[in-house]
Amino acid sequence: MCMRERFANSWKFLRGLERSVIRKTQFYRRTGTLPAENIAIEAFLTECVPAETCVLYLWQNKKTVVIGCNQSAWRECRVEALERDGGFLSRRLSGGGAVFHDLGNLNFTFAMNSCDYDLERQLDVILEAVRALGVPAEKSGRNDIFANGKKFSGNAFYHHAGKSYHHGTLMVDVALDSLTHYLNVPASKLASRGVASVRSRVANLSEFVPDLTIPQLCDSLRAAFEKIYGCVPAVLTDADFEAEPRVAELTEKFASWEWRLGRKLPFSWRAETCFPWGGFEIRLQANDGKILRAEVFSDAMCTAFPRAISDALVGAKFSVPEMLAALEKITGVPEVDDVKKFLVQELS
Repeated sequence: MCMRERFANSWKFLRGLERSVIRKTQFYRRTGTLPAENIAIEAFLTECVPAETCVLYLWQNKKTVVIGCNQSAWRECRVEALERDGGFLSRRLSGGGAVFHDLGNLNFTFAMNSCDYDLERQLDVILEAVRALGVPAEKSGRNDIFANGKKFSGNAFYHHAGKSYHHGTLMVDVALDSLTHYLNVPASKLASRGVASVRSRVANLSEFVPDLTIPQLCDSLRAAFEKIYGCVPAVLTDADFEAEPRVAELTEKFASWEWRLGRKLPFSWRAETCFPWGGFEIRLQANDGKILRAEVFSDAMCTAFPRAISDALVGAKFSVPEMLAALEKITGVPEVDDVKKFLVQELS
C-alpha cells in the first residue's frame, strides 16, 4: 500500500472516531409555500440543530426558480417573465444549478451538525421512501437520483461553522413546460462568471407511480427516515416558528433584492436589432445587479439618442421596470420608444 493510500485510510479512521452518533431526530412538514420563508426556516433549523440530532424538513414553493449561491440570476432564469406571471426568483445558500419548483414538487432538507453529516445515509432515506412506493430509483455519480435513466431528484449541499445541510427536489408532478420556459435563457445572450446549470433529462415520479400524491410521498419519507435512523422523530409544526425573531430576520434577508439579484456577480449583456430608422446595438456591463457601463451603437440619423440612453441606464438596476423608468427621463426622442419595446422583448 502506497503512502497516499495509508494516509487516506488513516484519515477515514480518524473521521470515524470524531463522528458522533445520531440519537434524536426531528420531522417537520411545512405548509407555507413562499420561498423566502421556506429557505429562512431551512437556515434556522440548520443554525439551531441540537447535538446528535438530524432534522428532516419537507417543504414546497409555488412557481419559483431557485438558483445556487454563486449563479447569475439573468443567465439561469427569465426573471421578468417569471415575476410577470406571478412567480418568484429565489437564491439559496448552497451551490449547484438552477431548479424550478411548483406545487408538484416536494423539497427535502436534512439538517445536522457537520460531524453527523452522512450523505450515503441521507440518500438512503430518499431511496427507501421512493422504492417503497414502487419507483425503481438509483443514485448517480453526481449525487442525483434517477429512475430508468431519468433524473427526478437533484441534490445540493451547504457546510458552514460546524453546521451542514443536504437538500434536494423530488419531482412528483411538476409542470415540465414551465420548467423549460423559465429556465430557457439562450446562452448567447448572456456571458457571466456565475456557475452555469447542468441540464439533464428529467422525469416526474408520476411517470412511474401514476396515482402518487405529495402527502403519500411525505408519509413514505417520514417512515423511511424513522427506519434508516432507528428512532421515532419528534414532530415540529408551523407554530414552532411563527414568533421566532431569527426566522423573520432571515426571511427579510432571503426576500431582499440585494440577496436574490444584487450579489457581486459581474456579467455582461448584449443585444442588437434593426429598426426602420437604422441599426441598433446595446452592450451593458453590470455588477451587484446594477448597470455600471452602457454602450449604444447605431447608424441612425439622430446622433444624440445613443449617448442619452447610455447616460440614463448607468446606475439603474438590471431589470426591465428599472431600465424603462430610466429611459422615461429621455424626452423628445422618438427612437427611445422603439428601444424600450425592444428591451422588454429581449428581457421578458
